[in-house]
Amino acid sequence: MHRWWLDAVLYEVYIRSFADSGHDGVGDLTGVSSRLPHLHELGVDGIWITPFYRSPMADHGYDVADHRDVDPLFGDLAAFDALLTEAHRYGLKVLVDLVPNHSSNAHPAFRAALAAGPGSPERDLYIFRDGHGENGQLPPNNWVSVFGGPAWTRVADGQWYLHLFAPEQPDWDWRHPEVRADHEATVRFWLDHGVDGFRIDVTHGLVKNSVLPDNPQPPAGDIAFFRERAEPHSWDQDGVHEIYQRWRTIVEEYSRHDGRARVLVGETWVADPHRLARYVRPDELHLTFAFALLTAPWSAAAWRTAITDDLAATAEVGAPATWVLANHDVVRPASRYGDGATGLRRARAALLTLLALPGPVFLYQGDELGLPQVDVPPDARQDPVWERSGRQSPGRDGARVPLPWSGLRSPYGFSADAATPWLPQPEGFADLTVDAQASDPMSTLVLVRSALALRRALPALGGGPLRWRDDAAPGCLAFDRPAVGRLPDMPDAPDLTCVMSTTDTDVTLAIPGRLVLASNPVGYDGITLTLPPDTTVWLAPR
Repeated sequence: MHRWWLDAVLYEVYIRSFADSGHDGVGDLTGVSSRLPHLHELGVDGIWITPFYRSPMADHGYDVADHRDVDPLFGDLAAFDALLTEAHRYGLKVLVDLVPNHSSNAHPAFRAALAAGPGSPERDLYIFRDGHGENGQLPPNNWVSVFGGPAWTRVADGQWYLHLFAPEQPDWDWRHPEVRADHEATVRFWLDHGVDGFRIDVTHGLVKNSVLPDNPQPPAGDIAFFRERAEPHSWDQDGVHEIYQRWRTIVEEYSRHDGRARVLVGETWVADPHRLARYVRPDELHLTFAFALLTAPWSAAAWRTAITDDLAATAEVGAPATWVLANHDVVRPASRYGDGATGLRRARAALLTLLALPGPVFLYQGDELGLPQVDVPPDARQDPVWERSGRQSPGRDGARVPLPWSGLRSPYGFSADAATPWLPQPEGFADLTVDAQASDPMSTLVLVRSALALRRALPALGGGPLRWRDDAAPGCLAFDRPAVGRLPDMPDAPDLTCVMSTTDTDVTLAIPGRLVLASNPVGYDGITLTLPPDTTVWLAPR
């Protein structure tokens, strides 16, 4: 069976901000369907759609009240089925988002748990505990929420419930068989609708230390993403693996039945690459994001270490590394790597390097446009992180601003002209729209389209080995991609060399060959390459 994901490029659709067909300022399923031609022309192999399930939207869909229905804000099941049919007509795979760590506090099971009271079977589906202190007025332990503040909320009868995220997102107790059975039913529901796989939210968080001991005093520094070392009792517990072994069995059952391979992809924020690789052992998930590059500084040495470590660890279990530079939870690369022109130049170079690596790649909507992080005004911010942090962290809204498609002013083709987008778009988006970039040969959109077309056409790209070059100048990352799986009519298909400069001055390298693609203009006479700062090139031998 063809494992199509091994060298695929998939595209994250943050549904609220992709395309709005309902003219209410919020993206929806029919809006995604209307923009499938863009994704097909871009050259991606499939899409991952963020949650569109019934939800009060306390965390914009990641607080799920019904995992097996569509929220009217986004459409209905018929709209989803139509999207799936149309995507498959374009040859695009469709992955949907599973959110198994927690539910909404509006979920019927949680409402029943509140109503049933302490000691009831209904409460066993979640993690309720008595508090400490003379009257139970203190939380059961010192765990903290990812969104800020304590990870426990007290209810009217005096007990506390655990929520590793917002209070509106109570954590399931995954040791309970009913929790496991219900989620297996959800997996089967969407497989029956015809999806090609799942992106699984917070894969490393489902199972907690059953004793619920205090975590150690957190170390100084930022633990915003990789929390398992500072909070060892909350994350990356060994018990999670049997859950994914069971889900793997289910998707394999469907694939054997109809011959269509499905994929399970984990969002696993685990820093140790060897711990991370445990999630993609042969009987568990197929892929899990390698976040090391997303968190790496703009440094050739840091990138080489991250790539080497992730490739080595996943190779030990026979899985590919799955590369990502952005998503709806992090600052966009064009701003993360610097301000203005410098940040954009580095983001383009990073993206071209990413697409030259072996294994699958996930792009985030707007990567193909080089969008910057938007400074959303405080009175317009909606991310729960903003309030939970005491308005100290701006939250993630800046990466979620609706996409600019066309036009000179908001809503830039995202919605009807009279609609107000759910997050405000900046005036500077006019030069970054899809329409504006499509006719500019030097635009980021044209660069990404070209890179994806070459990735499909050149045997050296996609899956296969990577060979480091040690003849690159300091501050440069250089590797060869030996051609594998050569086409019958291309027996002498050349290797491809990728060179990325992270220096702040021009670098001169002697690499004979021909220029295939560059993230910015370079000097090259077929022998000597003059590489400007923050630039990546693809070269092929003559």
